[in-house]
Amino acid sequence: MTFGSQCVVLAIDAKREADGDYYVYLNGGRTATGTKCLDWALQAVDMGAGEVLLTSMDHDGTKKGFALELTRLLAGTLPVPVIASGGGGTLAHFSQIFKEGKADAALAASIFHFREISIISLKEYLKEDGINIRI
Repeated sequence: MTFGSQCVVLAIDAKREADGDYYVYLNGGRTATGTKCLDWALQAVDMGAGEVLLTSMDHDGTKKGFALELTRLLAGTLPVPVIASGGGGTLAHFSQIFKEGKADAALAASIFHFREISIISLKEYLKEDGINIRI
């Protein structure tokens, strides 16, 4: 059986450290690896990862917005799609991560689980804001 590269998705939990750089963490952001996020992403893509699911542990669960700088760094450097995760709380946050963060996709959980935002209302908002999306 043959699979496309998008079938191999690298999930990265990243945190910004005191030196201003982003590093990979394990165990839900509790265990530091000492590996820079961009370095690990480049290595994994070189090994065959076809997409990167990037979770900012600094933003996860806050509903204060996605990690625009980190997402833009990976999306602008990697030759594969980047999925942003962590921090989405408003309709505008999703528009920002696509326009400013250059993400190819965005993920959220609690805002949908608790029906704070409906998926259809988000899609309609994004379409009206000029984001190419299927409804």
